[in-house]
Amino acid sequence: MKENHSTNQEKIYDAEVLDSSSFDENIIIKILIKAGRTIAKPALEVLEMALDPYTPAQVRVSLMAALAYLIMPFDLFPDFMPLVGFSDDFVALTAVLSIWSKYMTPSIRIRAENKLNKLFPFY
Repeated sequence: MKENHSTNQEKIYDAEVLDSSSFDENIIIKILIKAGRTIAKPALEVLEMALDPYTPAQVRVSLMAALAYLIMPFDLFPDFMPLVGFSDDFVALTAVLSIWSKYMTPSIRIRAENKLNKLFPFY
């Protein structure tokens, strides 16, 4: 009976992830350009891990939540505040990466690094 319960839980997570996957990557990219390379690196790693088909659904949900926090213009430290604006976003992104680090693969890291180098080609 427990097996059916976990299958039902997975279906719920899958539905949430499918709804969450409608994130507009262009919005994230615009924010990352404004935020800079330091914030962009963990954000792109989170994005690539969330998009990876081998990342479990429940992990993707928390990764998408961290990306949603990045997108929110008014959070703990609003993004328009000089010096500290993206610090809370950085903490949220690195924390979620730390929690789910066992799902980080070399290919996810490479895809994120390639996107990072396209966004910031002169670093």
